[in-house]
Amino acid sequence: MATEDPGLAIATPAAPGPGDDGALGTHAMETAGMSVFYGSFRAVKDVSLKFRDHKITALIGPSGCGKSTVLRAFNRMNDLIPTARVEGRVLFHGNDIYEESVDPVEVRRRVGMVFQKPNPFPKSIYDNVAWGAKINGYRGDMDDLVERSLRQAALWDEVKDKLDQSGLSLSGGQQQRLCIARTIAVKPEIVLMDEPTSALDPVATLRIEELIQELKKHYTIIIVTHNMQQAARASDFTAFLNMDEDRAGQVIEFGVTAEIFTRPQRKETEDYITGRFG
Repeated sequence: MATEDPGLAIATPAAPGPGDDGALGTHAMETAGMSVFYGSFRAVKDVSLKFRDHKITALIGPSGCGKSTVLRAFNRMNDLIPTARVEGRVLFHGNDIYEESVDPVEVRRRVGMVFQKPNPFPKSIYDNVAWGAKINGYRGDMDDLVERSLRQAALWDEVKDKLDQSGLSLSGGQQQRLCIARTIAVKPEIVLMDEPTSALDPVATLRIEELIQELKKHYTIIIVTHNMQQAARASDFTAFLNMDEDRAGQVIEFGVTAEIFTRPQRKETEDYITGRFG
């Protein structure tokens, strides 16, 4: 059965069999030979990855290797950079999100993004969560949607008595959870997170990590992190990226997180996760 949305037709793929990694089109998101260019410079090259439904995948690697560029390609945020272009395929449930017929705004609704620095709007806590639903024409019970989203973001109990206060009045960790609530309020299927705890203290960081574990019950999570301990603790799968001789980022190794961190297949991976470079 197919679900039709303006600008993005999504077909539900058949489930792969036991032990089957799945053919192209059977994962929440996949890339096939994806390269991203800024003008003539190739920032990342030949990225081929498959992201499983309701799992957390971490993208790790040294600064400048293209992790955030790869992440932004998954919901066409790179479109906002005039010189950027993408080659290869980025498939969302088997549909190439870079086809000319696909509406990038609809892609970003289905594939949400949480940024490195908390960026609540200068609006009330309530309006921060309700904003995306409003502009997408939501006609349900807005109070219920706001409460449900804040509960999923583990923030409701802390703000339920001050929903009319500015989102900017919250602490850094609370602001990031508010941004997560705002992202999930529009009911995406995938949530992208670009170093979501790098600006937070250790207590707030742990709270976000615990929240991510809860969120994967409902969403597929792809997270960029520089924190090796966080990747080891919080993710199910890990992709290690590094630069080649042309300074283009590429995937060196991808696999189950426990195996990547305990039995890496590539020396470059071992050197990075043990702190020998990066």
